[in-house]
Amino acid sequence: MTSLKFQVSSFKFLALFAFLSLAVVSLVGCASVAGVVASAGQAAGVITPEQAESINKSAQAVEKTFQDITPEQEYYIGRSVAATVLVTYKPYDNKKANDYLNVLGQTLSQFGTKPETFGGYHFVLLDTDEINAFSAPGGLVMISRGMIRLCKNEDELAAVLAHEIGHVENQHGLRAIRKGRLTSALTTLALEAGKNLGGSELAQVTQAFEGSITDITGTMMNSGYARTTEFQADKSAVSIMTACGYNPAALVGMLQEMQKRWVPNGPGFGHTHPEPSVRIAEIQKQIGGASAAAEPSVRVNRFKEMMGGV
Repeated sequence: MTSLKFQVSSFKFLALFAFLSLAVVSLVGCASVAGVVASAGQAAGVITPEQAESINKSAQAVEKTFQDITPEQEYYIGRSVAATVLVTYKPYDNKKANDYLNVLGQTLSQFGTKPETFGGYHFVLLDTDEINAFSAPGGLVMISRGMIRLCKNEDELAAVLAHEIGHVENQHGLRAIRKGRLTSALTTLALEAGKNLGGSELAQVTQAFEGSITDITGTMMNSGYARTTEFQADKSAVSIMTACGYNPAALVGMLQEMQKRWVPNGPGFGHTHPEPSVRIAEIQKQIGGASAAAEPSVRVNRFKEMMGGV
């Protein structure tokens, strides 16, 4: 546990630097926010007119959305999020099962809209009976043993992984960061233009970063994503599975199994996901009359061999 806490601290330290650069390209209205801050800073006499103009020009030049966050930034933030999740859920020590999970997951990722990430996709089993799965920014996907046991075959496991890849490629984790945190960090950095970032200012930005990690992990593990976000991840999953040769109807089959165990606000997916029946209705609009079919024997045997003991 001490080693794991050290890893969490190390990941957060590295990711803080990514956050510093992320803050200056805040997701919403970067140019307009920077303009207000620059004007206020100039009026207060803390920056010169030249510095205010520089802030405005820089903000206008780099105004970005979440999709423009650099892969490095996303990677370090994602590592911090994953390390935080792994404090609560221990990894499951089964090399054969984890290797299989990674081969399947990384194969599926190649058929998505974001086949490559800065640190690559990584998949790990969590040693818990809770039925759940998490995806951190940058492609770090964690799936519980309880969820694996719910899968009847490889197609259904592929459906779960494709859904999590959908969260990654749509940057749902990053979008969980409260907008005010980035605006606050931008304000601090802009007001410090032309000066060294002092201890108190650095502490404010650090606090904003720590809060951002909390925003993401809190959303994944406690409150859950918005219904529309889950629909978007399901839509990505259907697209990925179809392109990769898996039957997208397996996602419906998986959700039907989850519906049988659905407890509103219960532990695991019941607390963090909308009711499966609602998602099924949306998926069926996308896949039309597609229905579950018998898997090739090679998939059946492979799934049993690799995941039978999980």
